[in-house]
Amino acid sequence: MIPIHENLKERVAVITGGSGVLCSAMALELARQGVKVAILNRTAEKGQQIVQQIQEDGGTAIAITTDVLDRISLERARNEIVAQFGRVDVLINGAGGNHPDAITDPEVFNGQETTKSFFDLDESGFENVFSTNFTGTFLATQVFGTELLKAEAPNIINLSSMSSYTPLTKVPAYSAAKAAINNFTMWMAVHFAETGLRVNAIAPGFFLTTQNRDLLLDQEGNLTARSNKIITATPMKRFGKPEDLLGTLLFLIDETCSGFVTGTTIPVDGGFMAYSGV
Repeated sequence: MIPIHENLKERVAVITGGSGVLCSAMALELARQGVKVAILNRTAEKGQQIVQQIQEDGGTAIAITTDVLDRISLERARNEIVAQFGRVDVLINGAGGNHPDAITDPEVFNGQETTKSFFDLDESGFENVFSTNFTGTFLATQVFGTELLKAEAPNIINLSSMSSYTPLTKVPAYSAAKAAINNFTMWMAVHFAETGLRVNAIAPGFFLTTQNRDLLLDQEGNLTARSNKIITATPMKRFGKPEDLLGTLLFLIDETCSGFVTGTTIPVDGGFMAYSGV
């Protein structure tokens, strides 16, 4: 079990997309560490399920229905969090994901496509995927940033991806947005360095989530051709588990461990990025 970071107790963490597979694991662990957690996501019921788990384990959490692409929605959430918890110490920008409208059917274009190619991608679908992953991070940071700057050890953690380094086939909008996240993380780290606000990102390797399950598993739950490629290119020969992210998360949040770390994106990928294929 991960050791308790005593100095994190009573801090307040805001997690956008907090009911997702990866971010809900983060929420549960932070609550175990004594952090008060505010889960922001579009579906109230899903957020409340995570809150209930946290409360049953003796933690403190609230769920607030929020749209990260709506500034007014974010401002209402911020005001409610400050009213209930009094402050904000950590912002985890986890809202994101993909959508079929922004995914091509073939991995490469050969000029004879009969399925959805790059030229068939829906503009609004592409824009929505990019906006949810990048613009939502920008807006949430703007809205919560003023509260973060009041904290003693303010911290922002952005969620990146393997596709931010080398774009994955089929998912151009998602890949472009995550590349933007890496760049934005560095920009913010420099911009806020003198205030004490540290900004870093975590780039998960391949984890089974709600958004990618249909790409990685067939209807019988077996690996698809695409996921076989992934496992072949991952030296540890498995998908990540949500708990694999938690040590890195706590390292980045706890300034006694990472007080001189800002502007980084840390891969948690089972060696995927290090492997050349030979």
